[in-house]
Amino acid sequence: MNLGELVSALNGFASLSLAESWDNVGLLVEPSPPHAVSTLLLTNDLTEEVMEEAVQKKADLILSYHPPIFTPLKHVTWRTWKERLVVRALEHRIGIYSPHTAYDAIPHGVNNWLTKGLGESKDFSGACTSVPLHPSAAPSYPGEGTHRVEFCAENTEHLETLLSKIKDIQEISSVTTLPARVEGEEQTRVSLNCSQKALLEVVALLSKNSFLYHKTEILLLQKPLLPHTGMGRLCTLSEPVSLLAIIERIKSHLKLPHIRLAVGMGKTLESPVKKAALCAGSGSSVLKGVEADLYLTGEMSHHAVLDAVANGISVILCEHSNTERGFLSELRDTLAIHLQNKINIIVSEKDRDPLQVA
Repeated sequence: MNLGELVSALNGFASLSLAESWDNVGLLVEPSPPHAVSTLLLTNDLTEEVMEEAVQKKADLILSYHPPIFTPLKHVTWRTWKERLVVRALEHRIGIYSPHTAYDAIPHGVNNWLTKGLGESKDFSGACTSVPLHPSAAPSYPGEGTHRVEFCAENTEHLETLLSKIKDIQEISSVTTLPARVEGEEQTRVSLNCSQKALLEVVALLSKNSFLYHKTEILLLQKPLLPHTGMGRLCTLSEPVSLLAIIERIKSHLKLPHIRLAVGMGKTLESPVKKAALCAGSGSSVLKGVEADLYLTGEMSHHAVLDAVANGISVILCEHSNTERGFLSELRDTLAIHLQNKINIIVSEKDRDPLQVA
């Protein structure tokens, strides 16, 4: 599969517009074209050990959930490990692609996979329902422009002149006129969509012709929210389950012998859990202020944990990448279908969380 074709397909699987603004996603390293991809290696973190694995397995593209290039590189030398990743990738003609928070947001992504840890098994249809904690907006507005301006004016030749001048402004769209009755008088209702820049020109033009119109409204258009898409999840279980039972389910789902636990004030291991808020990775900012019986994430700051506990919310921490890595096996299967089995997709055997219990 041609690299450009594959990248387009990956962007179609999870639009990069869903990624957080601070993130660095997409194709990060591109070998000189033409570049064909026969083997795609999936990893949560691209370490030097994983890069060596990619070289040995003759991968043509690495999909690294976490972007190995995040802050700008000033050099590409052998001096630091992240620079060495780029050198090795280019030497062996291996591309690097990272989706990161785009995969957090999509309905079939990392957070959706993490919710399955709250059920009795991997297939727990009906055991709980989930909604995004912070819904994602569509990448574009429902119509052209960011603002809508509406006003009423008398039907005179001055109005026609005004409308002509408005239509001459760049980034104006959808100028419509409708008959209207204002205080018993026949008038014309004018409606138009425009950009932020054009809005300033429209307002300036209207202020010069204020004798013509009244009842002006300026509306900020909102991008529609995308269903089942966004950061974090709030899960409501069909039946309350004890905190102890939830712990065992999560350990089983993530294949972990241990988790870290903070029991909410006034709660015990037998306390029921009906609502659980979760966020793969680092969840402090996403979970902050959410009302739930339980917070589930990889890591939180000390003070964020204290705040949750003080509010009677228990906290389960599993370490950052442990709440993400298991998704790769599911991703391999869904990507194979999405890419019509045109390439070989493998999951890294060297990728692992850097932290362990000693």
